[in-house]
Amino acid sequence: QVRLVESGGGSVQAGGSLRLSCAASERTFSRYEMGWFRQAPGKEREFVAAITWISGSTNYADSVKGRFTISRARAKNTVSLQMNSLKPEDSAVYYCAERRAGSLSYDNWGQGPQVTVSS
Repeated sequence: QVRLVESGGGSVQAGGSLRLSCAASERTFSRYEMGWFRQAPGKEREFVAAITWISGSTNYADSVKGRFTISRARAKNTVSLQMNSLKPEDSAVYYCAERRAGSLSYDNWGQGPQVTVSS
């Protein structure tokens, strides 16, 4: 199974920026899409952003549109999430996830770095 290893979490003041990265342990031809999700204490895990691996088409949650940017580097097997204008409500554990071709859901998950935004 491909391992997903995230990096880049941390603490920042409101209005600041952070960049998360996720490195897949190997190249696979079955990768369809990579996404970022987040889960705050006491809340359900929610979708943040996704990018299709081949075409690079992106999709964002309304709450992060215009502030977050997802990108991928196919040659390096990495996906990144640039987070700008951070708000305290963005504080959560952020998870990188992989969806394989033919799958209806994300079936491979990273461990999740903590992002804390203070007001």
